[in-house]
Amino acid sequence: MAELSQVLKQATGVVAARGEGVQLFDEDDRRYLDFTAGIGVTSTGHCHPRVVAAAQEQVGRIIHAQYTTVMHRPLLTLVDRLGEVLPRHLDRMFFANSGSEAIEAALRLTRQATGRPNVIVFHGGFHGRTVAAATMTTSGTKFRSGFSPLMAGVHVSPFPDPGHFGWPVEQATDFALSQLDYVLQTLSTPADTAAFFVEPVLGEGGYVPANERFFAGLRERADAHGILLVVDEVQTGFGRTGKFWGGDHFGSHPDVLVTAKGLASGFPLSGIAASSELMEKAWPGSQGGTYGANAVACAAALATLDVIKDEGLVQNSADRGAQLKQALQLVADKHDQITDVRGLGLMIGNEFRDADGKPDPVTAAAVQQEAARRGLLLLTCGAWGQVVRFIPALVVSPDEIDEAASLWSDAVTAVVG
Repeated sequence: MAELSQVLKQATGVVAARGEGVQLFDEDDRRYLDFTAGIGVTSTGHCHPRVVAAAQEQVGRIIHAQYTTVMHRPLLTLVDRLGEVLPRHLDRMFFANSGSEAIEAALRLTRQATGRPNVIVFHGGFHGRTVAAATMTTSGTKFRSGFSPLMAGVHVSPFPDPGHFGWPVEQATDFALSQLDYVLQTLSTPADTAAFFVEPVLGEGGYVPANERFFAGLRERADAHGILLVVDEVQTGFGRTGKFWGGDHFGSHPDVLVTAKGLASGFPLSGIAASSELMEKAWPGSQGGTYGANAVACAAALATLDVIKDEGLVQNSADRGAQLKQALQLVADKHDQITDVRGLGLMIGNEFRDADGKPDPVTAAAVQQEAARRGLLLLTCGAWGQVVRFIPALVVSPDEIDEAASLWSDAVTAVVG
């Protein structure tokens, strides 16, 4: 008999049978609060009726209309609708299936457009698992080890992570920008540097937000040297952080924006957006793919945009995120093992450290597992797995936030006393 790869790691033992909003039910009909959202994917919750209806209707019309062969209306409409939420200067789109594919499309575009071989990424960033994307990922060795050699031309510069350095945010930002200048002086001259790739909030790297001055420094250096700024909004986009794009908190002004995850409420869809002037510098034939811009996924994305707008989900993300962060901070105040509660909107991390101040993945994992036993599904992240993250669907209610916080408090107390 065939079985799943034994290398796959399951965060919980739940076998999901059905879902509704923020709730999942297993095969015994036990209810769980799902504060993982499929790793930030089910932005409108599980099986939102409008997303379900849109997908069902599209399945009955056409499922796959390969978009370098023929066009289809959901795709064309989606491009128009994304124009309403994208930064105004980003008026051209290319679609793929996954975040990794979109990152590699952005990499290809920036190298072709500039004629430069190198890119600079920031320590702790996660950009995917395919070879190029994994080379650009520095959130943990598990994503990039064991299949070397990796892609050439990637250089790493520090991210302004106050907790990692043990500094105030201003000092961490000063250091990150000065070290970026050092990288440009010693490792990748600006004349060889095509792009900076950066997340507005480190995802797998521990839910660490960037800041406005750091992004201003990136934009200043990009403009001075003809370097392109690529903002990876795969996890932070579509309202996750309490603004439509995570970079909106910091005035990111990207040359290329990468999106996926919450874009289609669980259907595989990703994309990159750039200006017409930049996109036309891509080489002919360099963009394509069999399943990109699948008609059903595009229909689901249109319904997702409708739900986000009509139900005020970006504001709900901001409001419920503030409620959740406050509740989690109250728990942290009672337990020395939780040294930081951080994040934006509904993207919040709780960092665990031991008595010596070292990352404590053992306790983080134990609390995450205890929470699952009590009916709250969560995930870990961070370089050591020392951060437990909360990423519920944007439809989460005040009562569900309170319930999750109570379950979390009980789980932490059960593990650490």
